Amino acid sequence: MSEDSYLRKRALDYHEFPQPGKLEIRATKPMANGRDLSLAYSPGVAEACVEIAKDPSLASRYTARGNLVAVVSNGSAVLGLGNIGALASKPVMEGKAVLFKKFANIDCFDIELNESDPEKLAEIVCAMEPSFGAINLEDIKAPDCFIVEQICRERMNIPVFHDDQHGTAIVVGAAATNALKVTGKSFENIKVVSTGGGAAGIACLNMLLKLGVKRENVWLCDIEGLVYEGREKEMTPQKADYAQGDSPASLNDVIEGADLFLGLSGPGVLKPEMVAKMADRPIVFALANPTPEIMPDEVRKVAPDAIIATGRSDFPNQVNNVLCFPFIFRGALDVGATEINDAMQLGCIEGIAALARATTSAEAAAAYKGEQLTFGEDYLIPKPFDPRLMGVVASAVAKAAMDSGVATLPVADLEAYKAKLDGSVFKSALIMRPVFEAAATAERRIVFAEGEDERVLRAANAMIEETTDAPILIGRPDVIALRAERAGLSIVPGRDFEVVNPERDDRYRDYWSAYHELMARKGVTPDLAKAIMRTNTTAIGGIMVHLGHADSLIAGTFGQYLWHLNYIQQILGHEALHPVGALSLMILQDGPLFIADTHVHNTPNAEQIAETVCAAARHVRRFGAEPKIAVCSYSQFGNHGGDSGARARGALDILDAAPRDFAYEGEMHVDAALDPEVRRRLFPGARFDGPANVLVFANADAASAVRNTLKVKGGGLEVGPILMGMGNRAHIVTPSITARGLLNMSAIAGTPVAHYG
Repeated sequence: MSEDSYLRKRALDYHEFPQPGKLEIRATKPMANGRDLSLAYSPGVAEACVEIAKDPSLASRYTARGNLVAVVSNGSAVLGLGNIGALASKPVMEGKAVLFKKFANIDCFDIELNESDPEKLAEIVCAMEPSFGAINLEDIKAPDCFIVEQICRERMNIPVFHDDQHGTAIVVGAAATNALKVTGKSFENIKVVSTGGGAAGIACLNMLLKLGVKRENVWLCDIEGLVYEGREKEMTPQKADYAQGDSPASLNDVIEGADLFLGLSGPGVLKPEMVAKMADRPIVFALANPTPEIMPDEVRKVAPDAIIATGRSDFPNQVNNVLCFPFIFRGALDVGATEINDAMQLGCIEGIAALARATTSAEAAAAYKGEQLTFGEDYLIPKPFDPRLMGVVASAVAKAAMDSGVATLPVADLEAYKAKLDGSVFKSALIMRPVFEAAATAERRIVFAEGEDERVLRAANAMIEETTDAPILIGRPDVIALRAERAGLSIVPGRDFEVVNPERDDRYRDYWSAYHELMARKGVTPDLAKAIMRTNTTAIGGIMVHLGHADSLIAGTFGQYLWHLNYIQQILGHEALHPVGALSLMILQDGPLFIADTHVHNTPNAEQIAETVCAAARHVRRFGAEPKIAVCSYSQFGNHGGDSGARARGALDILDAAPRDFAYEGEMHVDAALDPEVRRRLFPGARFDGPANVLVFANADAASAVRNTLKVKGGGLEVGPILMGMGNRAHIVTPSITARGLLNMSAIAGTPVAHYG
C-alpha cells in the first residue's frame, strides 16, 4: 500500500470507527429514575420555560444556549475542495465542532444547509437565534459570505463570525505584528502586496488597515492581475475598495520594494525572482493550502533573512485559525456579547502575539518536541496546543467586549475569570490557587536535585516568572545553560538563579564536612563523604537545607523513591521531623481525591496510620478543602479479622483517644468511602456525610494501586506526592512528573510551615 493510500485509509477509519462521525450528545444531568424524569421533562421543565418567557436572558442560566455555537455552512467553498455541497461538507463542520470542544470547552452543533441563495441562507441562520449563543459561518463562497454575514449581523443579537474571513485575518494580524517586531518595521510604513481577493484575502487586508497599514500602500492582485480603477473582469465591490491606479499590471510589476507579501490564492503564484525584488528582510506569508504560493526553501535561496509563514503544519509559523476562533467565542459567550466587533478582534490579535513573545509553555514544548519554540523569525505565533491560549486570548476578548459596551453579562473580576479559564485547561490551577497564594507571602529558596532535567528548567523558569520563590539548581552550569537554550528558555545560570556545581563549588568542603559530621558514627568515612558530595545530588540538596543555604529540597525526577528518602532521612530527619507518609492529590473529573500513604511505609502499624491521618488532615486544608478521611482496608467495619483490618482499627482507637478537629471514619472498603448510599446501608450513623475526599490505606500496595489506576485509567492528574512529616524541608516526586507538576510542588515547598501547621 502506498503512503497516500495508507493515509487515506487511516483517515476514513478514523471517521468510521468505533462509531461513525466525530460527535455525540451526552446528558449533563442525571436521568436515573422517575424523579429525574419529572424534573428534566414534564412537569418540572415548565418552571424553566416560564422563567425564560418572563426574562429571555435567563436562557443562559437554565439551558445550554450560553455555551452553544452553531457551525453553519452550505459547502460552497470548502478549503481545498471547493463547492462540494452541504452534505459532503459535514465531516469538515463536525471537525470544527470538535475543535470548539477540545480547545475551549464550547458545545457545538454543525448545521449544513442546502441553500445557495445568500439572502435565503441568511434568513435561515437568523431564524436559529433562539437555539444558539453564537453563530460561526464556515466555508461559504465569496462574495456570498459577505452578504450572509452582513444580514445576520444586522438582524441578530448574538455574535456572528465568519471564521474564514475574520479568523484568518486575526491570526495573520498576530503573525504580522510579531514579524514587524522581528524586522524592526512598522505597519504605518510598510508596502503590502496581496494575492487573492476572496473572503479571507479581503478580511486580512481590512485587518491590516485597522492595525495601521496605509490604504495607498496596499496592492491587491488576483487571477487577472492588479486590481485597478475601472477594471471590470472578476471584480467585486470588496476588491474595488483596494483598486490601485487605472491601468493593468502583473504581480511581478508591483512586487518591487514590498515589505509584506500576503498570499491567499494558489500554488506557485510567487516566483523566487519576485521575492528577490522585495525590500530587505522581506516578510512572505504564503498561505495557500495545501501547496503555498512559494515554498519556504525557494524563498531562502534568494532572501536568506526572510520571515516566512505558511498554512502548513510541517513548516514554522503555521497560520491556523484554531489559534483564534475557539477563544474569541469563549470570551464572547462568557460575557454575553451581542457581537464580535473590531475591538474584540484586535484584543484577540494582541493576546496571540503577546503569548508568542512570552516564554514557551512546557505543555506546548512537550506537544511539539524537537521544535525550537523561542520567539523569533521561526516562531511568530503560538502553537495550537499551547494551553495558555484559553486564558490569555479569551480574557483579552472578554475585556474588549466589556470596554466597547457589547457585553450583556460583564465579569466583575477579570483576573479571577482568567484564573477560571486557566483552571479549565490546567486541571491543577484552581485547586492549587490557595497554595500559590500562601506561597506568595514568603520568599523561599527551593533547591532542585536534578537541575539539568528540562522539566526542572521549565519549572524554574515558571517560578521566576510567576512566584516569589527562588530556584536553586544542582548541576553542571554549561549543561544547564545549553539545555535551557535548546528548550527556548531565556533564563541564564548565575544571573537568574543560583547553581550548585557538584564538580566544582566553593562550598564543597563545607558540604562534605557537614555530611561527615552527621554520618561519622554511621559508617561514613571522610573519603566516602567527599565522594557522596561530588556525585549524589539529593544528598547535596539535603545538606544545603541542613546548613540553611536553601529552605526546601525537591528530588526524584529520576531514581527510586526510597533511595531518595534514605538520604533525606539521614540528613534532615531527627526526633521532631521524620517521614510520616506520602500524600498524593489526584485531580479527577468530579473533584479532588487525596490518597496516602503511597510510598513511605509499606505496611504501616496502627500508630503510623493514625499519624498519616492527622498529617493528611493538615495538608488537605492547604488546598482550601475540609478533610473527610476514610481509613481503608480489606476489612469493613469489623467484618474481617485480618491484619490490615486490625491495624486500621488500632489507628481508629488512637484517633478516638484525643479530640480531633477533622472528620474521619473506618475501617472500610473504597466503595463505602466514596459512595454515601453504600456507607449508609452498611453502617448507618457514620461520622461524616457525603463522599470521603481522603483515602488512607493500611498498606502502600493498595494506596499505590489506586493512585496509579486513577492516573492512567481515570484521567486523574497527580499533584505530589507530598512528603508529610518533614516540616516542608524536602519532597520527593516521581519520574513521571511534568514541568507543571514540579511548579506545583515548588509552590507546596514554598509555603511556610506556619500556614498549615
